[in-house]
Amino acid sequence: MPPKGKRLQLQNGTLIERVAGWSIRHRALAIGGWLALVVLAVLSTSLVSGDSAVTKDPGESGAAQQVLNEQKDWEPVLENVLVQSRDKDGPAFKDDPELQQAVKDLVAEFGKTPGAVFRLRTPLDPQGEQQISADGRSGLVTFFVAGPNVKMDAHFDAVVDAVHKVADRHKDIRVVQAGDQSLSRAVDDAVKKDFAGAESTSLPITLVILLIVFGALVAAAVPLLLAATAVAAAFGLIGVFGQWVAVNSAVSSMILLIGVAVSIDYSLFYLRREREERAAGRTVAEALRITAKTSGHVVAVSGVTVMLCVSGLLLSGLDVFRGLTLGTILIVGLAMTGSVTVLPALLAALGHRVDKGRIPWLGKRRTTVLESRTWRRLAQKVVKRPLVWGGAAVVALVVMALPMFSMHLQDAAVVNSLPRSAPTVDAAIRMQDAFPGSPTPARIAVWNADGGSPDTPAVRAAVGRLHDEIAASDGRLFGPVSTVRVDDVLVVRVPLAGSGTDDDSHRALETLRDTALPRTLGKVDGVEYATAGRTAFAHDFAGRLSGRTFAVIAFVLVLAFVLLLLVFRSLTIPLVSIALNLLSMGASYGVLTWVFQYGNLSSPLGFTSYGGVAEWLPLFMFVVLFGLSMDYHIFVLSRIRERRQAGAEPRDAVVGGAAASAGVVTSAAVIMTAVFTIFITLSAIENKMMGVGMAVAILIDATLVRGILLPAALALLGRRAWELPRGLRRLPGGTSGSAPAGPTGAVSRPAEGVRRS
Repeated sequence: MPPKGKRLQLQNGTLIERVAGWSIRHRALAIGGWLALVVLAVLSTSLVSGDSAVTKDPGESGAAQQVLNEQKDWEPVLENVLVQSRDKDGPAFKDDPELQQAVKDLVAEFGKTPGAVFRLRTPLDPQGEQQISADGRSGLVTFFVAGPNVKMDAHFDAVVDAVHKVADRHKDIRVVQAGDQSLSRAVDDAVKKDFAGAESTSLPITLVILLIVFGALVAAAVPLLLAATAVAAAFGLIGVFGQWVAVNSAVSSMILLIGVAVSIDYSLFYLRREREERAAGRTVAEALRITAKTSGHVVAVSGVTVMLCVSGLLLSGLDVFRGLTLGTILIVGLAMTGSVTVLPALLAALGHRVDKGRIPWLGKRRTTVLESRTWRRLAQKVVKRPLVWGGAAVVALVVMALPMFSMHLQDAAVVNSLPRSAPTVDAAIRMQDAFPGSPTPARIAVWNADGGSPDTPAVRAAVGRLHDEIAASDGRLFGPVSTVRVDDVLVVRVPLAGSGTDDDSHRALETLRDTALPRTLGKVDGVEYATAGRTAFAHDFAGRLSGRTFAVIAFVLVLAFVLLLLVFRSLTIPLVSIALNLLSMGASYGVLTWVFQYGNLSSPLGFTSYGGVAEWLPLFMFVVLFGLSMDYHIFVLSRIRERRQAGAEPRDAVVGGAAASAGVVTSAAVIMTAVFTIFITLSAIENKMMGVGMAVAILIDATLVRGILLPAALALLGRRAWELPRGLRRLPGGTSGSAPAGPTGAVSRPAEGVRRS
């Protein structure tokens, strides 16, 4: 129990200090309140009923999807079965009795579940020429899975079972399925498997690293406990907010991985500073007071910075980013709140027992480390010759960034996103080769402007003319065209050239939208139409994103500048920090392009390059990483600022601050890199891209930027780095990370006998 006088000191100071002081004085209430919050958040999902919000796609594809969503019935599922000889030199379909028998058997199996399929087309039909590939060696069976809504899943399962039976019966024939529902299930299964794997590996890996960092079981368990409870609460709350904001599987992955990363980071900042102050000879109460004033302030500023930077994604106007923004803000906010409330209460309750469970040969060393000799020596060399060291680091980052200038933004089609080892993906790739566009065709929603059914003779005639337009498109569009009615909407499906998201597909989409449809359906009075589908969504998404990218980037840069200006009351510090962040971001983009667009390291990382980088990823990385990298900058700059305020010379302050922050920043970077590296092990190539890009950015930021470029820049600026022009000196703010005063008012120094690493 701390002395009364010491407890009173915690009641003064900034808001963060007062909150920490209250938590320490009412530790049982603070800990119990946090656990109650977590339990209520987890249980809150069960209290909410109703359908979750649905993502609204951008542009014309969004308009088509919205019209379909307003119908009471579901859109029937279009599925395809490829029937193909496994012998590449085998006879043509028309000359191969076994291929024809496989089609007959498939039709017979479908007939055993009456009403399961409709609009069945086969290569054996009188008008089945379009169901045979251009080389004549493959046949395509197409059909819709029948409703009503409550029976569609059962009908689909019956279809899958029928395909498997026919495939088992004809071992020498390739009978494989791919289509709307089968590809969606392949994606869902991959996401579930990936999420389970990430969940089972992220926490154990983090625990091992924390044991090495702290050398004690109790100290390592504290950050992990905060991370686990914050993530659990975020999962519960996102389920509630999902009633109003569309949330997809990517949001869950981001909550888990970013949640673990930032929770551990904030705990490290707090716990390492508290241990450092105790190692310097201070009591638990004094250590917590200083920690709340310094690291607690840094955690709050860092958390707010991340949340505000991520909110810039809302300026994109894209529905898919709303869920990601909400999830990221939610988990960062919870991690920050827990770090400045329950964490100090827990440390006050544990006291010196936080060092219990020391690991032999490691525990004592880790509990007494204050500064890093390695980083101190490096900082000393850098500040002596800042131009040489800083220039070399800049050249290295510029070289790494060069591939970025040839980056080709292109979303991956499902067949490019998931590995070919997935049977449905392999089927879709083979189907795409034989019948381009068939796995993911464009979907044209047609409806009457005045209501009522659009399934009229005039519309049917227009759809017939669309066949002729496709035949005259010189391969830019592909048939066969299929139609199905969904209540008061007619859905026309048109296979497009290309893989679904490549340049050929986009050209085919433009031909369809700008030429074929205006000449056909556009001639029918009173009829409206809009084109959706995977290609249309990617095209419209890219158009909306490119138009809003500048606004998002400008928002983040201006916001970061203002925040750093207010925190450090310096004009040059924000400019330097932003410049260094942009440099490290460019380097990570360059690595991302070199690896995934050019296909380098494809074998060890387990992917096949499709010649581009996911369109949404660079902007998302920019926003998230800009916020996360501020953690390190704010923490390191705060330690340097402490020494400047205590009277140290500028270069001495840089060396001392870099050495004092090295242990925390290095540990945090290792953990965050390890967490993001888990993305690389996931199935989807977009996740691998995110893992490589974010892990590389964190490593660069924690080594070249923090260890060389930042000290070099501050050494060159000298006293000017911490000066504010006269006209701006009335600005509010100012860091609370001032130097904790010892008996002589000096910066905290290691206690006698404390080791340096």
